[in-house]
Amino acid sequence: MPPPSLLAGRLPPWLAHVLRAQRGPVPWNAVLRGALAALPLLVSVLAERPTAGIPAALGAMLAGINDRPGSRRSSVARLGFPALAGSAGLLLGTVITAAVGGGRSLVVLPLLFGLLGLVAGAVSSTGPVASACGTQVLVAVVIGAGMPLPEPGPVRALLFLAGAGWLLVLRLVLPSPGRIGSGPYRLDGEREAVAAVYEAVAVLLRATGGPRARAGRAALSAALDQAQDALSGPRLRRYASSAAERRLHARYAAAFPLAEAATALAWAGAPLPERITEGPRRLAAAVRIGGPCGPLAAPARTDAGLRALDNALLRAAAAFDRPVGAPPGKRGARSYASVLRRAWSAAGREYGLRVAVCCATSTVVAQWLHHDHWYWLPATTVFLVKPDLGPLVSRVVCRAVGTVLGAALFGGAALLASGPYPLVAAVALCGALLPVATRHFAVQTAVVTVLVLSLVVLGGEPPASWGRVVESLLACATVLLVGHLPLPGRRGHAVRAALDTAVGAAHRYLGHVLEAREDHAGRAALRRDAYRSLEAARAAIELSAAELPPVARHSAGSESVAGALERLIDTTTACAVQLEHPADELPSPHSELLTAHLSELDRAWAAPVR
Repeated sequence: MPPPSLLAGRLPPWLAHVLRAQRGPVPWNAVLRGALAALPLLVSVLAERPTAGIPAALGAMLAGINDRPGSRRSSVARLGFPALAGSAGLLLGTVITAAVGGGRSLVVLPLLFGLLGLVAGAVSSTGPVASACGTQVLVAVVIGAGMPLPEPGPVRALLFLAGAGWLLVLRLVLPSPGRIGSGPYRLDGEREAVAAVYEAVAVLLRATGGPRARAGRAALSAALDQAQDALSGPRLRRYASSAAERRLHARYAAAFPLAEAATALAWAGAPLPERITEGPRRLAAAVRIGGPCGPLAAPARTDAGLRALDNALLRAAAAFDRPVGAPPGKRGARSYASVLRRAWSAAGREYGLRVAVCCATSTVVAQWLHHDHWYWLPATTVFLVKPDLGPLVSRVVCRAVGTVLGAALFGGAALLASGPYPLVAAVALCGALLPVATRHFAVQTAVVTVLVLSLVVLGGEPPASWGRVVESLLACATVLLVGHLPLPGRRGHAVRAALDTAVGAAHRYLGHVLEAREDHAGRAALRRDAYRSLEAARAAIELSAAELPPVARHSAGSESVAGALERLIDTTTACAVQLEHPADELPSPHSELLTAHLSELDRAWAAPVR
């Protein structure tokens, strides 16, 4: 039998995506946090108030889904903002229930949930944190309106916020395992992110001239993105407040010229000697231990790329020895007006409309099927409609398989043990498994199903495991149907919007390289914006390509635009190295390539995308 990777290569893209799972080491610190997140639930059970622990456990569960690797500072926004949204949603759900009288509502409740879905879906299209906020507010509204708990609405909201806040406190306080160096442990995530940038530079230099150069350039871009996010989280002060943090920001800024030089050398395509990677690797080790980098091997200055690399290593050594100054400029904070414009764009309206139809339809079906315990179906629908979790058909298949598996596991465990404490243990175990389970949506669904069914039983409801399976399958059918409904206008807005953003960023970067040669800081910022926009466009294209053929065809031809963009941005970076000084002239081959890539991009962009 062929290996899974080879078998997946023979399958259609939408089915191959179902078999794909993320890989990596087990995040033991996140596993520990997930297990400890069940502590508020245990306290409520010991106090003989198990229903008080349910909102707290739900808040911790949803925060655990958003608890991804990264710096402590960035986790404040990634976990905290969605928790606030979920708390508000839980309160709003109880208010809606009181307003409609708590009875069956086949018109008012679906209409209200549809309007909320329209707004939350449109806002969710503006970014990953906004997506998490939109999902949590919708899930919490449905649970607040449908789950019968004795606690009043404000108390439920505070308990939800307390559960998520407890996990966030654990994220901020617990030290990272196996840490090295003498710096403060609160900066462990930032240090590792910056060190990964220097490691990625070394990998790209080693891959130059070989078939893995393109993958190395993409990995370097991803490492720079992650370091940028890690260092640009919310802070109480405008500038870095400690010497260790200022040193880390200076070392991050020193990586920009190195990344530029490495990209230019990879673009040139000439193989490089192995010793040329020693400098970036020493810099990475120095970042991790918080110490000096020592002497760095200098490359031969035989061409513009190697001269730029040598200059970048000299500047980096100086920054490592004398770290001074404030942190580098962060990505420009988007204004409320820009967020609203993006939410009300064609892509935002299309996604918001589909979320609204899904919410309204699932609520009607759930209210029609049974009056009590109707919240499972619309809550499942809200999770399924998130594009962050993969292509639509992949989400549906994984949700169906994961729900069946989770219900079977819960049913088997219920036969072996009963009582509140085994249920608390099940919640703690699922919380510990959640950081690993998020690598595949089917596994995550199975873990979440066991966790939620445990909370349902603790709340005094019958488990009705197979009834939940039927409702989950109905939610899958609803989302699959609505996802393929023809809506007014053209489809594929998300891909077109991402490509439009990337094209604009590439042109701004090229104009700056040619017209403002001495502004190195501005050039670095525009280069990051260009590569980051390119990666976002490629992610949107990959997501669309893995849909069923009727949906995937709407973004056909977009890969040629992304390829032309990548070649233009790489060539622009190579030109930036050639124009290091104001008196430098751009070589004729570079000018001709720029003209050719601009023409190629214009042709690809003008070609109709079905």
